[in-house]
Amino acid sequence: MAEHERARGQADPGRRDRIIDVTLDVIAANGVAGTSHRKVAAAAGVPLGSMTYHFSGMDELLREAFGRFADRGVERFSTRMAQAQTPADALEIVAGTIVDDTPASGSDEQVVTYELYTLAARDASFRDITERWMDRTRGVLEKHFDPLTARLLDALLEGLAVHRTLDRDPVTTAQMIEGIRRITKEATTW
Repeated sequence: MAEHERARGQADPGRRDRIIDVTLDVIAANGVAGTSHRKVAAAAGVPLGSMTYHFSGMDELLREAFGRFADRGVERFSTRMAQAQTPADALEIVAGTIVDDTPASGSDEQVVTYELYTLAARDASFRDITERWMDRTRGVLEKHFDPLTARLLDALLEGLAVHRTLDRDPVTTAQMIEGIRRITKEATTW
């Protein structure tokens, strides 16, 4: 590594991480199609050359950003679910997750989620991120429910989040809880 590169890295050791985090903001504002090295560099307040120094191309940057986004989502969900002591607690946390993470009007986080889904649907090389995300979420749910119920709850969480974001008349919190109870009825009668 050249001396000037070492000095630059030491002067801003968090630059790569900052670029990854800012990429999610740029995606939320512009979509994947509107995200470029130039826009990310400007938003991160770094020279454009930092982009090619830290990332081999847009695919690597998008993988890093979406991977971090998915990891944070699973960590947040896992932390919440770890508080459940009973199946009823777990049901309340699942319902609360939908309400807390999905404002009825949508959010940057939901936009980023949908951008990831769209990218993974169009480019199979990004599907590993969504598959890992689903597997890990189901693993968290399987600490409280059988594998099939965990799979159904994961799908319900995703579907309700979409509807809560996009539906002009989204289901109420009470209706969400009732749907979750219906899916988990057999699973929680241990």
